[in-house]
Amino acid sequence: MNSLGMTRLAPLNWTALASLVLATTGCASAPLERAGSLKNYDHLAEANGLVTRAQIKANRKELLEAKTIRIEPTAFPPRADVGLDEGERKLVANVINREMCLRLSERFRIVSSGEEADLTVKATVTHATATNATASAASQAASIAKSVALPGVPVPVPRLPVGLGTLTVEAEARDFAGFQKAAMVWARGATSVSTARMANDGDAYDLASEFGADFARLVSTGESPFGGLPSLPTVASVPAKLGGAPKYAACEQYGRFPGLKGFVGAGLGLPPDWTDKGADEARPAPPTQPSPEVASMEQQSSR
Repeated sequence: MNSLGMTRLAPLNWTALASLVLATTGCASAPLERAGSLKNYDHLAEANGLVTRAQIKANRKELLEAKTIRIEPTAFPPRADVGLDEGERKLVANVINREMCLRLSERFRIVSSGEEADLTVKATVTHATATNATASAASQAASIAKSVALPGVPVPVPRLPVGLGTLTVEAEARDFAGFQKAAMVWARGATSVSTARMANDGDAYDLASEFGADFARLVSTGESPFGGLPSLPTVASVPAKLGGAPKYAACEQYGRFPGLKGFVGAGLGLPPDWTDKGADEARPAPPTQPSPEVASMEQQSSR
């Protein structure tokens, strides 16, 4: 303890504290908009996280009874307030579907569009604010300058509180008869500690992955994804996150995760499409069988 009777905090604790303060003080505000794509909006309850605004509902019993699930393409309504061009929308929509496919694979068997399923999920992007690429470039420059001037100091450099992007999405899960079993309206903005990508769709791209994980957790557990620890991929999902084959071949239609090159690109602030070609890199495969790599891993683990 020091002369004032205060315990010294370890550097790691200072880093966590700085990140928390920056995340809650420098944050873009995303509107919680409804596009009318859900079957109904009855009984949606507020379920906000630290930096996320959301309304959710879930029939936990029936969700947990489901075994198979089908993912419909994420849509952008014609009148949606979205500051992204067609190519950027396509990439953001693909990120949502790919992340949902990965996370839902941990609990369900994923089937292709032509097959019957216990549940069908679909997301719709209702609002997105473009990232200010110039401000992101300045933030990257400041971060690099800090690394050179103060190497080894574990305090993040906040992004400039200008031009932070936002994303608003709504989604639902319906059973085979079309009845709604889960629904979510989700809104989140980039924060001062978000990755600063030098592209219009930089923040929307990263937020799309966050939404996919949150909605998949709601459908998989029937419980709110907010208020606890962040939802991380299981150990079995790590190879897919690193660019390997997904557990179910139906997920191949969204292309594979950019893996290591994606992590490096994010660290350098590169535009998402420099490292992620989305569905353009999709690999044809049988509709519902696990990939050979995953099947081999499952056989070994069962011995």
